[in-house]
Amino acid sequence: MAALVASPREVFSEAVRAVLETWPVLQIAVDNGFGGVYSQQKADWMVDAVQQYFHDNNDLEQDEVEDFLSELMNNEFDTVVDDGSLPQVAQKVCVMFQQCKQGKLAEVRQQISQLALKKASGRAKVTPIKSPTEDAEDSNDDNDEESMECDEAGAGASVSSAAVKQQQQLSSSAPAEEEEEEEDGWTVVRKKK
Repeated sequence: MAALVASPREVFSEAVRAVLETWPVLQIAVDNGFGGVYSQQKADWMVDAVQQYFHDNNDLEQDEVEDFLSELMNNEFDTVVDDGSLPQVAQKVCVMFQQCKQGKLAEVRQQISQLALKKASGRAKVTPIKSPTEDAEDSNDDNDEESMECDEAGAGASVSSAAVKQQQQLSSSAPAEEEEEEEDGWTVVRKKK
C-alpha cells in the first residue's frame, strides 16, 4: 500500500483507482472485454488519465469531469454510460481531489478503505439468461434457431422460430410475400424463396 508519508498526488491517485475499481460500469466493461484484449490495461491507464486531467486543469467542475469520464468510456470501451452513475463517480473524484488539495489525506484514506471493502465484497457480472421459450426450443429443435426480440413503438414483442415455421407451413400454398401482417397485429418477416 502507500508509504507512511505520501504526497497528496499519490493519495489522490490511489483514490481515483479505488473509485474506478468500484464503478460497476467500468468493471462490467473490463470483465466482458468491451475494450478488446487490453481492457484491463485501458482501465489502469484510465486511472492515470483522470489523475493527470485534474492536475493539468485548475478548478474543474463536476460536469467537466463527467464529460471527460464519459468520453473515456466511449472511446476506450465503446460504452455509453446511461445508468446515472456518472455524476456520482465524478462527484466522488472531485471531492477527493479537493480533500487532497486541502491536506485532508486521512479522510481520503478512510474513503479509499471503505471503497476497498466494497470492492472485496464482489464485482458485478453480466451473464446471459435464456428465456423459457429458448430452453424449450433448444430441447425440441436442432436447427440452431433462436427466438428474436423486437421493439416496435416502445412495446417489446417476441417472435419465436416455431411460430414463424408454423405460419410458413400454413401459408406455403399462398403466394410468397416478404412481410405479412396477421390478425393480432404481428408482422411475420420471411426469407425470399
